[in-house]
Amino acid sequence: MKVLVINCGSSSLKYQLIDMDGEKVLCKGLCERIGMESSMITHEANGHKATTPAIFPTHTEAFAEVVKKMTTGEGKCINDVSEIDAIGHRVVHGGEKFKSSCLITDEVIETLRELSPLAPLHNPAGILGIEAARKVFGNIPMVAVFDTAFHSTMPPKAYMYAIPYEYYEKYGVRRYGFHGTSHKYVAGRAAAMLGKPIEELKLISCHLGNGSSIAAVDGGKSVDTSMGFTPLAGLPMGTRSGDLDAGILEYIMGKYGYDIKEMVSILNKKSGVQGVSGVSSDFRDLENAHKEGNERAGLAVDMFNYGVKKYIGAYAAAMGGVDAIIFTAGVGENSASQRLAIASDLEFMGVKMDAEANSVRGKETVISAADSKVKVLLIPTNEELMIAMDTASIVKG
Repeated sequence: MKVLVINCGSSSLKYQLIDMDGEKVLCKGLCERIGMESSMITHEANGHKATTPAIFPTHTEAFAEVVKKMTTGEGKCINDVSEIDAIGHRVVHGGEKFKSSCLITDEVIETLRELSPLAPLHNPAGILGIEAARKVFGNIPMVAVFDTAFHSTMPPKAYMYAIPYEYYEKYGVRRYGFHGTSHKYVAGRAAAMLGKPIEELKLISCHLGNGSSIAAVDGGKSVDTSMGFTPLAGLPMGTRSGDLDAGILEYIMGKYGYDIKEMVSILNKKSGVQGVSGVSSDFRDLENAHKEGNERAGLAVDMFNYGVKKYIGAYAAAMGGVDAIIFTAGVGENSASQRLAIASDLEFMGVKMDAEANSVRGKETVISAADSKVKVLLIPTNEELMIAMDTASIVKG
């Protein structure tokens, strides 16, 4: 079975074609600057990778070019689109309507439109991608896979905010959580690595990158997560503030005369480790700057690591224990120093690191000591494969 995985932004289209027999990636690529001048497509297949200019007034033309790249030239990986059995679309926000992946129908698209106020930057782009794909691929079955769905198992005590209840009843104001596809994938891999049924495990999944979130996964189900109503909450991230006292907003707005849109833009785009360091949102840049004596760069990294450590402790308490801690995503997979800093001083809860085992990048492996009661795992995430697996499962019925 061949599944095409789609991730649409407002001006971009990422794709992977995966043969589920052996979980082999047949091709992957990215269409950029859709609706702008200087559009381009990068396509990779058969060991051949090329970036070429293109004209993409809309996502429909981008999809047509993807089909052309997949079926002709050096990047050819199929003879005809009829070989594609299903298409899986990443959709950021499913609200409370979608608690699992589902077949896309006209009714589903209409419901996604209704949910767009919850994710105004992401859901409209996802709908654009779905509608454009329908024009190009016709009757190939399509599935929506939601970032929020994995966290729909959280109990009310974890997802409710302590504000007037009517805001939840009328407008759905609650914690939703994100990165669900990633957390679900690595939790499944952790169970396989540990050789135990996921139903018997208490896991803490740390998806650490420019956007970061932690999830408490008890028996295979998310019971808490650090991101909230939006992806702004939780840890300090690349440019996002993470959690802060809401009173700060009124105070800063009064000092600078900002309106709420300007203030939220600052919290999303100018805060986090970039705001603290004044250097960069990239943790590699911060590490280098700190080595050169930049104390604020070091402080930014320390704040991030400390935040992760606190969530690990909190989620272990929430679940009444933990069997394994998972590191994944850009920072989690590649920064040995940050993993070590985060997992150090957790001996009281049964975590014992192995510095040599931890000296790896992007490899699925155990990085804790052999006698560590709580295992620490490095697991590269694969959201595209998770989307493809969900899609294949639903289409097969």
